[in-house]
Amino acid sequence: MPENKVQFGIKKAHYAVITEGVDGTYTYGTPVPYPGITALTLDPKGEQTDFFADDILYFTTSSNQGYDATITVAAITEKFRTDVLGETLEATDKVLTEKSDAKPKKIAFMFEFDGDVKATRHVLYNCTVSRPGLSGSTKTTSAEPGTSELKLVAAPRPSDSIVKRSTTADTTAGVYDAWYTNVYNPTAA
Repeated sequence: MPENKVQFGIKKAHYAVITEGVDGTYTYGTPVPYPGITALTLDPKGEQTDFFADDILYFTTSSNQGYDATITVAAITEKFRTDVLGETLEATDKVLTEKSDAKPKKIAFMFEFDGDVKATRHVLYNCTVSRPGLSGSTKTTSAEPGTSELKLVAAPRPSDSIVKRSTTADTTAGVYDAWYTNVYNPTAA
């Protein structure tokens, strides 16, 4: 199958809550759709180190510490607030409560970029989400919806240093079609 020449759009955002075992291994919950994603920016995290010798740049190395990400969404869902950010929903009056001692959960984050041939699907395996800010503005002559931003750090997974995986033009149909059913982890050959 030919490769995409271009990519555009972002859709099908999903998250899966991580449970960390006593041995440090991760187990991923069932992926949950996150509707309303409008933008995603992944900025590489890590640094380049240059070593000079013989009056020239003799050696360069870089470290991959994952990504700093900004996700723009139409709204932060109540389910995400309770599943991931640690907010609680009061049972009687159905009021959402944010507490200073809430412990956000780590997640895997999945999404896809459309292409001219086929969408490319991605998974970030070890994401920590910061609590979002809150803003709003008045309506003017037209009512334009606002957006919210989520900041997350996608770090290497401790057990194997994997940060991200992506589908390719040759990804098998079974893997591609099940991408949002479970967090992809290849089976040992």
